[in-house]
Amino acid sequence: MTATLSSFASFGVGFISRPLGALFFGNRGDTLGRKNTLLITLGGMGAVTFLIGCLPSYASIGALTPALLVILRFLQGFMVGGEWGGAMLMVVEYAAGKHRGRLSALSQTGGLTGQLLATGVFIVVTQLPQEALLSWGWRIPFLLSALLVLPGLYMRHRLDETPVFRAFKKQQAINHRQQRDERPVVKVVREQWRSILLIIILRFAESVPFFLATVFAVSWATTQLGIASLTILYIVMFTCLLAYPMHVLFGIMSDRRGCRQVYIFGALFVAAMAFPFFWLLESRSLILMTMGYVLLINIGHNSLNAVQPSFFAGLFHPPVRYSGSSIGAQLGAVVAGGFTPFIAKALSAVYDNSWTLVAGYVVLTALASAFAAKIAPDTVLPHSP
Repeated sequence: MTATLSSFASFGVGFISRPLGALFFGNRGDTLGRKNTLLITLGGMGAVTFLIGCLPSYASIGALTPALLVILRFLQGFMVGGEWGGAMLMVVEYAAGKHRGRLSALSQTGGLTGQLLATGVFIVVTQLPQEALLSWGWRIPFLLSALLVLPGLYMRHRLDETPVFRAFKKQQAINHRQQRDERPVVKVVREQWRSILLIIILRFAESVPFFLATVFAVSWATTQLGIASLTILYIVMFTCLLAYPMHVLFGIMSDRRGCRQVYIFGALFVAAMAFPFFWLLESRSLILMTMGYVLLINIGHNSLNAVQPSFFAGLFHPPVRYSGSSIGAQLGAVVAGGFTPFIAKALSAVYDNSWTLVAGYVVLTALASAFAAKIAPDTVLPHSP
């Protein structure tokens, strides 16, 4: 129990620094541009991840190894804090209005692609003999990250700044309203703190079920139900593949019905699936377990994740959009995502590893998100200049 809680807490370390990254890079993205900021976040993330794969062994430098790992995980989270908001805005601010939902939904599949690749590499690496895995095999996924970062940097370097950013910067120059005494991050917290709070609450229905299903449930099903971890990982990979068409579907729905309506549907669906998900998992049937994952992730989570770029960006004015959407999303990631496995494990321990309180936690957080979506404006961004 203690070891599992410790590992889940370590998992959450990378989330703690995300709001700090959102503050720093959000302010930079609103003043110096989305493109240049994204080059820094991607390059930094790639470098830090590669360095994790290069860490000396515990036998070489002792306790300094885990200390360095925590520092690098912290830096990873710092870079991610600035990455999501900027990447999302590049798509949202470039996309034509009538297709913005479906195009920005596709941008959300980037994280799922990472999940798919990471799970696939993990499955391959774990086939190594244990001695090889512990000595050098664990480094492979981290070192391979360079193969993804380099082409990503090349593509971002060739992008132009978004039309929206260029337009409001031009207008600021004409009106001589640079307001150097008030940074965008200060301005958005002072003037649009309600929108930031809304995003934090909105993220619960999306983040809690995702990390519950892809982190906690893998451990719980293995230890409590005797299900092979590879079985759950294969199911997770299947849901990641199915997520591509599902994101497009929900993106199209948001273009037609509005982001708010799709979000309310998704949050209520997650609440409705909280208990059935564990019932289906307890069946130990591959078909029924897969059905549970598809319903919770590909309908519940994907419907929420797909509309977040357009929904969140529309809550803020362009001059503070990077800061506002990043701060809200990353604070939400900390409270709703990073420590979900830890909270779920602690709740399950209350009643002898029962999942009842865990499912109740999912219901309550999803209903809170549904209420937040209900009172939020149904944002419709103007067409790009």
